[in-house]
Amino acid sequence: MASDLDPFTVVVHAGRPERVPNAPVGDSPVFSSTYVAGGDRGYGRFGNDAWTALEETLGALEGGRGLTFASGMAAVAAVCDLVPVGGRIVAPQHAYSGVLALLDQHAASGRLHVDKVNIADTDAVIQAVAGADMLWIESPTNPAMEVADIPALSAAGHAAGATVVVDNTFATPLLQQPLKLGADVVMHSATKFIAGHSDVILGAVVTADEDLWAAIELRRRGSGAIPGPMEAWLGLRGLRTLALRLERAQSNAAFLAERLLQHPRVSRVRYPGLPDDPGHARAAAQMSGFGAILSIELGGDAEYAQRVCESTELWVHATSLGGVESMLERRRRWAMEVETIPVDLIRLAVGIEHPDDLWADLAHALKTAT
Repeated sequence: MASDLDPFTVVVHAGRPERVPNAPVGDSPVFSSTYVAGGDRGYGRFGNDAWTALEETLGALEGGRGLTFASGMAAVAAVCDLVPVGGRIVAPQHAYSGVLALLDQHAASGRLHVDKVNIADTDAVIQAVAGADMLWIESPTNPAMEVADIPALSAAGHAAGATVVVDNTFATPLLQQPLKLGADVVMHSATKFIAGHSDVILGAVVTADEDLWAAIELRRRGSGAIPGPMEAWLGLRGLRTLALRLERAQSNAAFLAERLLQHPRVSRVRYPGLPDDPGHARAAAQMSGFGAILSIELGGDAEYAQRVCESTELWVHATSLGGVESMLERRRRWAMEVETIPVDLIRLAVGIEHPDDLWADLAHALKTAT
């Protein structure tokens, strides 16, 4: 595929079957646990046509070679396993709670040493990464919406001898390509924007380093953390419409952020698309858009924030994001969410509905939940 194509085109056309007479336009899932001997596949844990198509498409978008996993956390676990026993990871203090919980488990068992930093504080990260084996970056962070300086942190990580990993779930490869910004590995919870329809659990990793790819593939093969063919196929089918979904959801998010900024019950809006947001300039420099996730705070009132989440009719009170439907939740309702996330913070995962309807529903909840 031509290297000068826009990502909005690549997401539709990469990973397709060869165009020969009577060939299908797109691959279908292959349901087989084993293969006839003599080829390079052998067993269903080693490969599947549906994985290959999805991995080729993600690789083309991110500028590397992809690997799919049974879940985002399976991908995280495989990447973290690259760090030797007793090694050290520097990670954000605010990130997906599942990632932080896994790192805490490794630290408690003595498997790894973990240092958590404010990933938006470049100087603090550079100081912390000295002597580390891996630097884990999430940008924008979940749910604090902090933006990391990926080029500067990647350079610092490499200078320290660390492998640099970026969780690109919020931005997606259409808005940010961390490998081009200097990272070694990109990770996705493909459950979210990539699959895009709240109907499949998937993870993915992309790297341009063949040795890293082989090491991660070996861990996937050994742990059995593989996606099913149907899940991979659904993920690829969802990915084909990512450009359209993200374009609409991002537009909706920007509209809502501006409206929420003026609401008397909202004390803070966290969205890098706002000119006054602390991460705005950095996001504008390394992203092609500001994404479809924002967070709001409601004056420190956790009970009010919870009632707002329970008072909407269109917005779904649920924990995921990246689907066509808009979702919201108070993140501190989860015991595993870090205590530095405000108790009144609501994460808004904006979907593709009409923005006026989304605003009317949210404004009504903010009013009636008082």
